[in-house]
Amino acid sequence: MNKKEMMVAAIENGTVLDHIPSERLFDVVSMLHLEKMGNAITIGFNLKSAAMGSKSIIKIADKYFTDEELNQLSAVAPNITLCIIKDYSIIEKRTVVMPDELVGIVRCPNPKCITNNEPMKTRFRAVSSGKNILRCSYCNRDVDLNDVRIVE
Repeated sequence: MNKKEMMVAAIENGTVLDHIPSERLFDVVSMLHLEKMGNAITIGFNLKSAAMGSKSIIKIADKYFTDEELNQLSAVAPNITLCIIKDYSIIEKRTVVMPDELVGIVRCPNPKCITNNEPMKTRFRAVSSGKNILRCSYCNRDVDLNDVRIVE
């Protein structure tokens, strides 16, 4: 008999972020400021995945994310799976998809961009069908999703 176990324990209520690319896990942890949360948090790193080879997972007890937080998350790790858990059951499961426009989330890499010199929010739009490239709406500088820096 081939028995499989869950590598990470279930949570009663909260959020599960699954299918995080392992190389982006610590960017996600930092962006969500998990080190400052008082909630119980379980992090799985470099777990086996048939689809991805390896993946990471974060389980956060009694925490539900806002749309703004999910938009930020989508810029760091697009297409992860979000599961909302209540009473140990998944009540909602969806893919976190990056919106067509990100406002005040990604920092422009162009030091001469007005957003780096004036107190104003950045504005980026996806320019490729796979949404791997973002373009600054002010200076037209492109940034690859692998190189994004989040506005703090």
